[in-house]
Amino acid sequence: MTMETTMTTISAIPDAPAAPRSDVRARVGRAAVAAGGGLFLGVLTNLAQGWLPDTWQQLANSGAVWSAVAFAVGAVLYRQERLVRAALGGAVAEAGLVVGYYGYAEFGRDGAGSLFFPLVWLGLGLVAGPLFGAAGWWWRRGLDVRRRVLSLGAFAGLWGMEGLMYAVDLGYMPEAHACLALFVLIPLLMARDHKERALTLGAAAVCGLVAYGAVEVPLQMLSA
Repeated sequence: MTMETTMTTISAIPDAPAAPRSDVRARVGRAAVAAGGGLFLGVLTNLAQGWLPDTWQQLANSGAVWSAVAFAVGAVLYRQERLVRAALGGAVAEAGLVVGYYGYAEFGRDGAGSLFFPLVWLGLGLVAGPLFGAAGWWWRRGLDVRRRVLSLGAFAGLWGMEGLMYAVDLGYMPEAHACLALFVLIPLLMARDHKERALTLGAAAVCGLVAYGAVEVPLQMLSA
Protein backbone atom coordinates (compact mmCIF):
# COMPACT_ATOMS: atom_id res chain seq x y z
CA MET A 1 0.00 0.00 0.00
CA THR A 2 1.48 3.37 -1.03
CA MET A 3 1.67 6.43 1.23
CA GLU A 4 -0.83 8.22 -1.00
CA THR A 5 -3.35 5.36 -0.66
CA THR A 6 -2.90 5.33 3.14
CA MET A 7 -3.52 9.07 3.43
CA THR A 8 -6.59 8.79 1.22
CA THR A 9 -7.99 5.99 3.44
CA ILE A 10 -7.38 7.98 6.64
CA SER A 11 -8.98 11.11 5.22
CA ALA A 12 -12.02 9.07 4.23
CA ILE A 13 -12.77 8.05 7.85
CA PRO A 14 -15.65 10.29 8.99
CA ASP A 15 -15.44 12.36 12.15
CA ALA A 16 -17.60 11.42 15.14
CA PRO A 17 -21.02 12.94 14.55
CA ALA A 18 -21.82 16.03 16.57
CA ALA A 19 -25.07 16.28 18.47
CA PRO A 20 -27.76 17.65 16.15
CA ARG A 21 -28.62 21.27 16.76
CA SER A 22 -32.22 20.31 17.38
CA ASP A 23 -31.12 18.03 20.26
CA VAL A 24 -29.01 20.79 21.78
CA ARG A 25 -31.89 23.24 21.52
CA ALA A 26 -34.24 20.70 23.10
CA ARG A 27 -31.87 20.15 26.04
CA VAL A 28 -31.42 23.88 26.57
CA GLY A 29 -35.19 24.29 26.33
CA ARG A 30 -35.82 21.64 28.97
CA ALA A 31 -33.25 23.21 31.30
CA ALA A 32 -34.88 26.62 30.77
CA VAL A 33 -38.32 25.19 31.56
CA ALA A 34 -36.97 23.54 34.73
CA ALA A 35 -35.29 26.78 35.84
CA GLY A 36 -38.18 29.03 34.87
CA GLY A 37 -40.75 26.71 36.42
CA GLY A 38 -38.72 26.60 39.61
CA LEU A 39 -38.49 30.40 39.74
CA PHE A 40 -42.23 30.78 39.13
CA LEU A 41 -43.21 28.19 41.72
CA GLY A 42 -40.75 29.67 44.21
CA VAL A 43 -42.49 33.04 43.91
CA LEU A 44 -45.88 31.32 44.02
CA THR A 45 -45.09 29.46 47.25
CA ASN A 46 -44.01 32.73 48.84
CA LEU A 47 -47.28 34.35 47.78
CA ALA A 48 -49.28 31.33 48.94
CA GLN A 49 -48.05 31.89 52.46
CA GLY A 50 -50.08 35.08 52.44
CA TRP A 51 -53.10 33.48 50.78
CA LEU A 52 -53.49 30.31 52.84
CA PRO A 53 -55.20 30.51 56.23
CA ASP A 54 -53.39 30.21 59.56
CA THR A 55 -51.09 27.23 59.94
CA TRP A 56 -51.68 26.01 56.36
CA GLN A 57 -49.26 28.74 55.28
CA GLN A 58 -46.26 26.61 56.22
CA LEU A 59 -47.33 23.82 53.89
CA ALA A 60 -46.86 26.09 50.86
CA ASN A 61 -43.07 25.98 50.96
CA SER A 62 -42.52 22.64 52.65
CA GLY A 63 -39.69 20.36 51.61
CA ALA A 64 -42.17 17.79 50.30
CA VAL A 65 -43.90 20.32 48.03
CA TRP A 66 -40.59 21.55 46.64
CA SER A 67 -39.24 18.02 46.13
CA ALA A 68 -42.45 17.14 44.28
CA VAL A 69 -41.37 19.69 41.65
CA ALA A 70 -38.07 17.85 41.09
CA PHE A 71 -39.95 14.53 40.94
CA ALA A 72 -42.30 15.94 38.28
CA VAL A 73 -39.36 17.33 36.29
CA GLY A 74 -37.73 13.90 36.17
CA ALA A 75 -40.97 12.04 35.45
CA VAL A 76 -42.41 14.38 32.82
CA LEU A 77 -39.91 16.87 31.42
CA TYR A 78 -36.97 14.44 31.18
CA ARG A 79 -38.82 11.18 30.63
CA GLN A 80 -37.18 10.69 27.21
CA GLU A 81 -33.71 11.70 28.41
CA ARG A 82 -31.01 9.83 30.29
CA LEU A 83 -31.15 9.45 34.06
CA VAL A 84 -28.26 11.82 34.70
CA ARG A 85 -30.03 14.62 32.82
CA ALA A 86 -33.20 14.06 34.85
CA ALA A 87 -31.11 14.40 38.01
CA LEU A 88 -29.53 17.62 36.75
CA GLY A 89 -32.95 18.95 35.76
CA GLY A 90 -34.18 18.29 39.29
CA ALA A 91 -31.24 20.25 40.70
CA VAL A 92 -31.95 23.17 38.36
CA ALA A 93 -35.62 23.23 39.38
CA GLU A 94 -34.78 23.19 43.10
CA ALA A 95 -32.25 26.00 42.69
CA GLY A 96 -34.92 27.99 40.84
CA LEU A 97 -37.39 27.42 43.68
CA VAL A 98 -34.95 28.76 46.26
CA VAL A 99 -34.00 31.77 44.15
CA GLY A 100 -37.64 32.54 43.33
CA TYR A 101 -38.84 32.20 46.92
CA TYR A 102 -36.11 34.24 48.57
CA GLY A 103 -35.79 36.64 45.63
CA TYR A 104 -39.44 37.60 46.04
CA ALA A 105 -38.97 37.84 49.80
CA GLU A 106 -36.07 40.23 49.23
CA PHE A 107 -37.52 42.45 46.51
CA GLY A 108 -41.28 41.97 46.86
CA ARG A 109 -41.63 41.93 50.62
CA ASP A 110 -39.64 43.33 53.52
CA GLY A 111 -36.38 41.54 52.73
CA ALA A 112 -35.12 38.00 53.10
CA GLY A 113 -32.91 38.80 56.10
CA SER A 114 -29.80 36.75 56.69
CA LEU A 115 -28.38 34.59 53.92
CA PHE A 116 -28.08 31.66 56.32
CA PHE A 117 -31.41 29.96 55.60
CA PRO A 118 -31.39 30.67 51.84
CA LEU A 119 -28.01 28.94 51.70
CA VAL A 120 -29.26 26.07 53.87
CA TRP A 121 -32.25 25.52 51.59
CA LEU A 122 -30.08 25.86 48.49
CA GLY A 123 -27.76 23.19 49.84
CA LEU A 124 -30.68 20.90 50.64
CA GLY A 125 -32.16 21.58 47.21
CA LEU A 126 -28.94 20.64 45.45
CA VAL A 127 -29.08 17.31 47.26
CA ALA A 128 -32.84 16.66 47.03
CA GLY A 129 -33.18 17.96 43.46
CA PRO A 130 -30.99 15.32 41.79
CA LEU A 131 -32.35 12.58 44.07
CA PHE A 132 -36.00 13.27 43.32
CA GLY A 133 -35.38 14.16 39.68
CA ALA A 134 -33.85 10.70 39.34
CA ALA A 135 -36.68 9.20 41.42
CA GLY A 136 -39.27 10.65 39.06
CA TRP A 137 -37.40 9.24 36.07
CA TRP A 138 -37.08 5.83 37.71
CA TRP A 139 -40.78 5.76 38.55
CA ARG A 140 -41.68 6.63 34.95
CA ARG A 141 -39.02 4.60 33.13
CA GLY A 142 -37.91 1.95 35.62
CA LEU A 143 -37.95 -1.56 34.17
CA ASP A 144 -37.53 -3.38 37.48
CA VAL A 145 -39.74 -3.41 40.55
CA ARG A 146 -36.96 -2.51 42.98
CA ARG A 147 -36.23 0.87 41.42
CA ARG A 148 -39.88 1.78 40.99
CA VAL A 149 -40.65 0.87 44.60
CA LEU A 150 -37.63 2.73 45.97
CA SER A 151 -38.27 5.89 43.95
CA LEU A 152 -41.99 6.12 44.70
CA GLY A 153 -41.42 5.11 48.33
CA ALA A 154 -38.91 7.93 48.76
CA PHE A 155 -41.39 10.42 47.28
CA ALA A 156 -44.28 9.22 49.46
CA GLY A 157 -41.95 9.10 52.47
CA LEU A 158 -41.43 12.85 52.21
CA TRP A 159 -45.11 13.35 53.00
CA GLY A 160 -44.77 10.99 55.93
CA MET A 161 -41.86 13.10 57.16
CA GLU A 162 -43.96 16.26 56.84
CA GLY A 163 -46.88 14.61 58.61
CA LEU A 164 -44.65 13.66 61.53
CA MET A 165 -43.30 17.18 61.73
CA TYR A 166 -46.77 18.73 61.83
CA ALA A 167 -48.08 16.21 64.35
CA VAL A 168 -45.07 15.83 66.67
CA ASP A 169 -43.21 19.13 66.48
CA LEU A 170 -45.91 21.68 65.70
CA GLY A 171 -49.19 20.09 66.78
CA TYR A 172 -50.92 21.12 63.52
CA MET A 173 -53.21 18.14 63.18
CA PRO A 174 -55.26 19.10 60.06
CA GLU A 175 -52.01 19.64 58.11
CA ALA A 176 -50.59 16.41 59.53
CA HIS A 177 -53.66 14.49 58.38
CA ALA A 178 -53.39 15.99 54.87
CA CYS A 179 -49.72 14.99 54.57
CA LEU A 180 -50.34 11.51 55.92
CA ALA A 181 -53.22 11.06 53.48
CA LEU A 182 -50.81 11.83 50.62
CA PHE A 183 -48.30 9.46 52.20
CA VAL A 184 -50.84 6.65 51.74
CA LEU A 185 -52.47 7.79 48.49
CA ILE A 186 -49.27 8.20 46.47
CA PRO A 187 -48.38 4.47 46.59
CA LEU A 188 -52.01 3.42 46.15
CA LEU A 189 -52.59 5.60 43.09
CA MET A 190 -49.16 5.66 41.43
CA ALA A 191 -47.80 2.12 41.89
CA ARG A 192 -48.49 -0.36 39.09
CA ASP A 193 -50.11 -3.28 40.90
CA HIS A 194 -51.11 -4.56 44.34
CA LYS A 195 -47.69 -6.03 45.08
CA GLU A 196 -45.89 -2.79 44.25
CA ARG A 197 -48.41 -0.80 46.29
CA ALA A 198 -47.70 -2.89 49.39
CA LEU A 199 -43.93 -2.76 48.88
CA THR A 200 -44.03 0.99 48.22
CA LEU A 201 -46.01 1.66 51.41
CA GLY A 202 -43.39 -0.25 53.39
CA ALA A 203 -40.54 1.61 51.69
CA ALA A 204 -42.34 4.93 52.28
CA ALA A 205 -42.64 4.22 56.01
CA VAL A 206 -38.90 3.57 56.27
CA CYS A 207 -38.00 6.58 54.11
CA GLY A 208 -40.31 8.86 56.10
CA LEU A 209 -38.72 7.92 59.42
CA VAL A 210 -35.19 8.23 58.04
CA ALA A 211 -35.96 11.62 56.47
CA TYR A 212 -37.54 12.89 59.68
CA GLY A 213 -34.42 11.99 61.66
CA ALA A 214 -31.94 13.17 59.03
CA VAL A 215 -33.67 16.36 57.84
CA GLU A 216 -36.45 17.62 60.09
CA VAL A 217 -34.74 17.11 63.45
CA PRO A 218 -31.59 19.05 62.41
CA LEU A 219 -33.72 21.80 60.83
CA GLN A 220 -35.73 22.17 64.03
CA MET A 221 -32.47 22.50 65.94
CA LEU A 222 -31.21 25.17 63.53
CA SER A 223 -34.49 27.09 63.82
CA ALA A 224 -34.52 27.01 67.62
